[in-house]
Amino acid sequence: MPAMKDSYIVKIAVEMTDQVPQLIEFNQKQPLAGIIQELCNGWHLSDPEQYALQFNDSNNRNYITEKNRNEIKNGSVLRLQYSPSKTAQDILQKLQAGSGEEKTHAMARLSNLSADMTFALDFINKQGLTLIIKQIESGKFKGAVLAHTLQSFVELMEHGIVSWDILNGDFINRVASFVNTQQEPEVTQAALSILENIVLNSSEGYGQVEREVPIGSLVGHLQETPVVQQNAVALINALLLRADSAKRRQLAQTLASKQVRSVIQNHILQTGAAKGAEMAHQLYVLQTLMLGLLEQRMVTKMDPQDQDGHDKIKELRRIAFDSEGAGGARGPGGFTRDYKKLGFKNDINPALDFTETPPGLLALDCMVYFARNHPDSYTKLVLENSCRADEHECPFGRASVELVRILCELLKIGEAPSEQGASFQPLFFTHDSPFEECFCICIVLLNKTWKEMRATSEDFGKVASVVREQIVRALDVSPASLEQLKVKLQTLTYSDITQLWQLERTSREEWESHARPIVELREQITPDILNLIKQQRLAFLVDGTRFTKYSARGQRIKDKFWYIRLSPNHKVLHYGDCDEKSAPTTEELPSKLAVADIRALLVGRDCPHMRARKASHQLAFSLALESVDLQSLDCVAPDEMTFAYWTDGINALLGQRMVSKETDRDLDTLLSMEIKLRLLDAEGVTVPQDPPPIPPEPPHYHFCYDLK
Repeated sequence: MPAMKDSYIVKIAVEMTDQVPQLIEFNQKQPLAGIIQELCNGWHLSDPEQYALQFNDSNNRNYITEKNRNEIKNGSVLRLQYSPSKTAQDILQKLQAGSGEEKTHAMARLSNLSADMTFALDFINKQGLTLIIKQIESGKFKGAVLAHTLQSFVELMEHGIVSWDILNGDFINRVASFVNTQQEPEVTQAALSILENIVLNSSEGYGQVEREVPIGSLVGHLQETPVVQQNAVALINALLLRADSAKRRQLAQTLASKQVRSVIQNHILQTGAAKGAEMAHQLYVLQTLMLGLLEQRMVTKMDPQDQDGHDKIKELRRIAFDSEGAGGARGPGGFTRDYKKLGFKNDINPALDFTETPPGLLALDCMVYFARNHPDSYTKLVLENSCRADEHECPFGRASVELVRILCELLKIGEAPSEQGASFQPLFFTHDSPFEECFCICIVLLNKTWKEMRATSEDFGKVASVVREQIVRALDVSPASLEQLKVKLQTLTYSDITQLWQLERTSREEWESHARPIVELREQITPDILNLIKQQRLAFLVDGTRFTKYSARGQRIKDKFWYIRLSPNHKVLHYGDCDEKSAPTTEELPSKLAVADIRALLVGRDCPHMRARKASHQLAFSLALESVDLQSLDCVAPDEMTFAYWTDGINALLGQRMVSKETDRDLDTLLSMEIKLRLLDAEGVTVPQDPPPIPPEPPHYHFCYDLK
């Protein structure tokens, strides 16, 4: 019996200003009102309903409610404070009728308390948000008070209690003026955050923000503090997302200018500001949106009546061959010969080469860009192949179409930005036409690889796969400039790629064998390998992961993180808030959840926090719980590997099969290694597909030795 009692009781300390702390036994089964009544009696306080308990950690000052009381642990130190309702009323009175100093103090308190959902509900219900909006519109506050006011507004709105559509034009004008004028960094970062949310979440607000905030103001903020920088990039991304096609192109043209690129280079990429998780995400979104402008050309087929397209094809021929001095004398037959030398599949009508999407007309645009901006390299490449023996010439036209298709696939052109994506290429912020410049570098690489392989037209697919691998491995190191990309690609020769492929191929040969002894060996050791993978997944959960916070409506909350890790005995999940770089221990995480309480694992659209979203989130997963207080624990993994490891680990804890692609990949790799190790003694021996037949029985057994 005592053990059962102890499981519901934790020993804690409770502090109160100007009072001697009390050491009490906190019974989780007892109503909070009863515990507060006893504490008030101990300090001789009347009106216990005006008081509430509050966490007293540096990163957690939330009020304690029936929903979060299970976060209280042995040794916790709590504070007895005025209740959220009374505190909200006191702050409102000070803001409405207090002196200047009282208003300043009240606003500072409000900015600290607004992140607490319990307080926010009381404050909004007492028309506190309406008062804050009016005070921001009035423009009376300056400096630190204004910063606290704007931060309080952001925190209150992020709870999703009130719609962003309630804001009128005067409010948006006032906040825009804070962005367009020189202010303290805290004011600017809060104002930028408000405008970003208005653009993304208000049905009418986008147009006004787009008119009120010139792009020049936002570029200026890219030279300020890191938080202001990332909020400025986030607002630029929001404007790009909501803009129509014409405005998006106009905005992208400004962002691609040398002035803006220099600011991003000098103040973000080279200062290390891009290493932060939030800034990396915003730069990834910016890169995705800018490259996304190529989608229209990528999915557009060439129309036979498209005069501009035909003119571009003729320009390709003219730049390559008219320098020879024979351009004026060529007839239709000469044009056909030239188009054949240019490597088009359809030399009579090259326009047919651009009817496949992707890459559509984007391939023609890249070819013309190469010819116009790098005429020497273009002419050399085309004429060099014209002089080769027919079977070894690299078809420039066909190769260009395939190369643009590869680049579109690798750079995910046309795909919407992922909410967890953080992988960007710095080189795309170094040129006003980065995609086209990449093409120019890679088409020269393709020609070089073609020569190294001594390829013929029949080897076209092989050359394309080698070039794709070269580009993938070069981009993996995130080169800082186009020149670094070119140098990296030059070092990745065909022989290097074939050596890497040979290693990968030989590592698969043994275990891919379908010989019956190998199949039986694989079946025998698979359970052990799966158990090894399970242990690795659980160890990953014990190490823990930092997740980005999402609102109840499935919206990503900037710069808010929480950490979750499994206890070493695999029985409890510990979780709690953290900052961008910390990895709290289980003792530092205030909340815990028994693994036995997990009812099921939900992924994607089935997750409660993703049901309100139009598009399902591929990296979302939720733990459905038996508990009444907490229905589910909702997460969005930072990347695909983390998603796979966590879902595998939870499935392992629930006694279910691990079903991720990572498990299949790890199983293949480890099986291959284990089988190769076990077959070392049989090296050089051919393993038969079937066991040798059992010989027939002898005609008699007279050869048996008689022991008598």
